[in-house]
Amino acid sequence: MTGFFRNTAAKIGAAEFELRKKIKRAPAEAEVMAHVTGEASADAAIALQFAGAAASAEAAEHVETTESEPPHEAPPRDLTAAAFFDVDNTMVQGASIVHFARGLAARNYFRYSDIASALWIQIKFRITGKENSDDVKSGREKALAFIAGRPTAELATLGEEIYDEYIADKIWPGTYALAQMHIEAGQQVWLVTATPVELANVIAKRLGLTGALGTVAESKDGIFTGRLVGDILHGLGKAQAVRHLAAREGLNLKRCTAYSDSHNDVPMLSLVGTAVAINPDSDLQEVAKNRGWEIRDFRTARKVAKVGVPTALGLGAVGGAVAAVVTRRRGA
Repeated sequence: MTGFFRNTAAKIGAAEFELRKKIKRAPAEAEVMAHVTGEASADAAIALQFAGAAASAEAAEHVETTESEPPHEAPPRDLTAAAFFDVDNTMVQGASIVHFARGLAARNYFRYSDIASALWIQIKFRITGKENSDDVKSGREKALAFIAGRPTAELATLGEEIYDEYIADKIWPGTYALAQMHIEAGQQVWLVTATPVELANVIAKRLGLTGALGTVAESKDGIFTGRLVGDILHGLGKAQAVRHLAAREGLNLKRCTAYSDSHNDVPMLSLVGTAVAINPDSDLQEVAKNRGWEIRDFRTARKVAKVGVPTALGLGAVGGAVAAVVTRRRGA
């Protein structure tokens, strides 16, 4: 009997060991969802970029040039480096999806009371200085519900109008200057946000950026279904989106830079060679200090706070010079 129990115990032990190995190998559900969400976002971003380039080329064919119009000389391209900017409270004051929702409410898409919870989330953020991941998911899902049954083209068109009315004057000048620094260095500049990719792309286009990674709302025959492809682009999903985009564009992540205000974006910030905390919440500020990340705060009229890595950000003499000018202007 002793041998029987010994053999049985050995078999149970071996089975348990194999099970533990499988569990260890199996990715967590959150990681799988982040992968799906990130890949969908990267695919949508590239598709919108190509569509925009095609439209621009077609428009250019119908524009007559004159000798008085000097050709625009683009800076030499840096093919393996890029910058990734979070949007809400980093590039835009407040939540971009709420701004868009206000514009749609003004056009009688729904009542202001329908987005009351999303507005309350923003009020809490302004008071506490912290972004809660559960609040983000709940608020974005409710805000995204308004597009169900709407044409995808309609959302982009209205997004252009609403940007001019509600968002254009809410761009942080300091953050925009940093984006321009990367553009002058010949690098791609992408927005990374939980806002629907179509609306995020509107912001990117208006700012002259490369494109946007955003939440992908499912559509069928050009009509939104009210469901998402994957999940809200947030946390791990943002990091996966950046990773997928980098693979498609041939980017070296160690040469890339990421900017955010939220501790929830630490996965994205940790993915690149240079991380910068912009208007950080208290948790991100602590992480940034511990890891030696640069910190910039544009929320007050005082001289911009600069902590950690020098402002050159590895962009070379041109980028460093531009950054120095920006800093002097803001400090004046």
